[in-house]
Amino acid sequence: MKKIKATNPELLEVINFLKKQCRENDAEIWWDVAERLAKSRRRGIVVNLSRLNRFTRRSETVAVAGKVLATGKLRHPVTIAAFAFSARAREKIAAARGRCLSFFDLIKKNPKGSNVKIIG
Repeated sequence: MKKIKATNPELLEVINFLKKQCRENDAEIWWDVAERLAKSRRRGIVVNLSRLNRFTRRSETVAVAGKVLATGKLRHPVTIAAFAFSARAREKIAAARGRCLSFFDLIKKNPKGSNVKIIG
């Protein structure tokens, strides 16, 4: 197992939670997201709304192992779970009738991770 390079206590809590849920629910998707979150800050994932708009369809559920930023437009409702959102990205997602979730909320809603797309 890789050594976690992050020092942010909130990030460490999310990583450990995702790995625990992977073991409990036999859902490899959460392990993949945890490994992506554990990367160094330089290799961290940042996704703009334009990319989410391009690679998703209406009413899909997406996991972003990093931060969602507000560049571009989101033209359809999407449920997005990410470690962090910029304030403007939250506004634009809400304007498109989408939802912003934490990984804790997404796992409560869908513990197996079925029909969740990883972007980033």
